[in-house]
Amino acid sequence: MTVKIGNCSGFYGDRLSAMREMLEGGELDYLTGDYLAELTMLILGRDRMKDATRGYAKTFLRQAEDCLGLALDKGVKIVANAGGLNPKGLVDALDKLGFGAEIAYVDGDDLLPRAQELGLGSPLTANAYLGAWGIVECLKSGADVVVTGRVTDASVIVGPAAHHFGWTRTDYDALAGAVVAGHVIECGTQATGGNYSFFTEIADMSRPGFPIAEIESDGSAVITKHEKTGGAVSVGTVTAQLLYEITGGRYANPDVTARIDTAVLEQESSDRVRISNVRGEAPPPTLKVSLNSLGGFRNEFTLVLTGLDIDAKAELARSQFESWLPTRPTQLDWTLVRTDKPDAPTEETASALLRCVARDSDPNAVGRQFSSVAVELALASYPGFSLTAPPSNGAPYGVFTAGYVPVAEVPHTAVFPDGTRKEIPHAAETVALEPLDTPELPAERPQEPTIRAPLGTIAAARSGDKGGNANVGVWVRSDDEFAWLVNTLTVATLKELLPEARDLTVTRHVLPNLKAVNFVIEGILGEGVASQARFDPQAKGLGEWLRSRHLDIPETLVFQGHI
Repeated sequence: MTVKIGNCSGFYGDRLSAMREMLEGGELDYLTGDYLAELTMLILGRDRMKDATRGYAKTFLRQAEDCLGLALDKGVKIVANAGGLNPKGLVDALDKLGFGAEIAYVDGDDLLPRAQELGLGSPLTANAYLGAWGIVECLKSGADVVVTGRVTDASVIVGPAAHHFGWTRTDYDALAGAVVAGHVIECGTQATGGNYSFFTEIADMSRPGFPIAEIESDGSAVITKHEKTGGAVSVGTVTAQLLYEITGGRYANPDVTARIDTAVLEQESSDRVRISNVRGEAPPPTLKVSLNSLGGFRNEFTLVLTGLDIDAKAELARSQFESWLPTRPTQLDWTLVRTDKPDAPTEETASALLRCVARDSDPNAVGRQFSSVAVELALASYPGFSLTAPPSNGAPYGVFTAGYVPVAEVPHTAVFPDGTRKEIPHAAETVALEPLDTPELPAERPQEPTIRAPLGTIAAARSGDKGGNANVGVWVRSDDEFAWLVNTLTVATLKELLPEARDLTVTRHVLPNLKAVNFVIEGILGEGVASQARFDPQAKGLGEWLRSRHLDIPETLVFQGHI
């Protein structure tokens, strides 16, 4: 017996038609959606500042207006975290659509009124990551739709599975299997070929289908997608998503700590990958809290430098601009991107980009006077002066941090369609989260001829953000390749290949079942995605940069014919 759980959203802004595509594309028991990311909570917080009745994902409401009747007709229950900062507000808006659906919600994650009391400071938003048991109780009440605020991404999948099979709070292996399946499908088409290093091997990437987890009573699952949809489900696409935004082999959730290192993947048939053997442990004694604050104000502009003397032109622009500023911002960062080529056949390929980013607690320091000085350089600076766009007047930026509070400090409440409220008990058993010991590594390969080539010749990667940190998971497809990878791609080697990480703390985690190593690079993203401290603020391309870097790879591996 299986329960068939589909996903129709990996972020706030994902494909609007996905809910209808999933409902019309084949049979489902549940349809879930993940709408909340660290940056999204800040966006919703600013929405709520403007209008206290908002603070939820408006796109979900549009999808429900289009598809809720269809879901009711097909008997598909919907579970989504689209409630954001205001689940009750979303329920009220859904009720007004007039479909007569039974709608429940989960409450308790919003800790903002108690932030100072809990030692969390004075943020704009403060939301604890809740687990799946409130969702379970809402489904038990007969709800057709369950909306939540900040639950963990996997919880919207774990809740339906736990309800369907009647799991208990200590069915750790089953819960862990559902967490892993949920982690695979919660980012939508990233499990079916999106953001996949070996995308050229997928026959049809025109419009990847959204993923489905067919979960069994023991927590094992098959990841698949509707027939006649684009993309692919392979051991590779599933491995890539398993490595997304994790740390080591232990993946902590409020209900269970899933041992990702125990997962076994098998290509069952075309577009069907089985995940089995996942082990679970008691959850940690604290809950993570998503904290967003306004960090100050930010502005930027980008100059185009063309032709000869690029370095000299950049230095002239920098020195002029800084000397003309009436007030120097607290932070003023310049980045010269050498996209220019000598003797270029087009003007664009003969040009480099000089980017200036300013931050300050005073909006005036990065406002009109900052932009005006950039424009005033136009006829007085280097030859060929050009801006990619007129500078703006600056805008506020956010800062994400993670807090932790004891589980007993966070209420968790299921609110049923008739308004009845049920308090969800806290986990009775908890275990402090500890890193796993490094597993025994395969022996180093003997000395052999090598070829200087990009790491991506044989390895795939997936990277992402967690606050100011980034993770980069790197994996290969054969035991021979893994023996080379795990003994070659050390922390020291990574720092050589990624100079931006050279002075940062980097931790490596080895995952032999996935033939993977995962690196956590602390502080590379500054104060998180909203602060835009880096060219790639969410580290989405960090793994692909790493794959493009050259090192010595054994000839026998290069010519195995994978790529």
